[in-house]
Amino acid sequence: MQITPRRRPREAPLEASEARRNGYYNIGQAAKMTGVSAKMIRHYESIGLVPAAQRTYANYRVYGQDAIHTLNFVKRARHLGFALKDIAVLLNLWQDRARASAEVKALAASHIDGIDQRMAELRAMRETLTHLVRNCRGDDRPDCPILDGLAGDPEPK
Repeated sequence: MQITPRRRPREAPLEASEARRNGYYNIGQAAKMTGVSAKMIRHYESIGLVPAAQRTYANYRVYGQDAIHTLNFVKRARHLGFALKDIAVLLNLWQDRARASAEVKALAASHIDGIDQRMAELRAMRETLTHLVRNCRGDDRPDCPILDGLAGDPEPK
C-alpha cells in the first residue's frame, strides 16, 4: 500500500553529535520514546505515512520532536483501530489548522460504525461456537457437533 508521501524540504545532513545537541533522536531512541518499533517507523516512512527522516552524514535516520509527535499520533490512531489510509487522512487534517472538524467527526463516526459491525460479527461467532460446544458431549465417542458444524454438516436432530 502506498500512501501519498508527506515530504519535508530536503535538509543538509547533520553530524551525529550536532543532531544530538539539536534535539534529534536516532531510530532506536525514537522507537523507545514512541513505542513504535524501528521496523514500523521505517515502514511508515516507506509508504509515505510519515515524512522521511533527516539523515546524518553517515546516513543514519534522525528524528526531531515533530516526528516524535507524529509517530505518537500514528500509534494512538493504530491503537484505536484506524486503517493506515484513514490515518493518512487524519494526519493531513491534524496538520491543516484551517480544517473543519466535520470531516474528522465523519471519519471517526464511520470508524465507530465499522467497529459496531465487527462486534456484531464477533457476537454471532460466539453464539455459534457456544451452541456447538453445548451440543458436544466431549466424551470418547468420535461424533462431534463442533467438527460437523465447521464442516457445514447439518446438525443431528
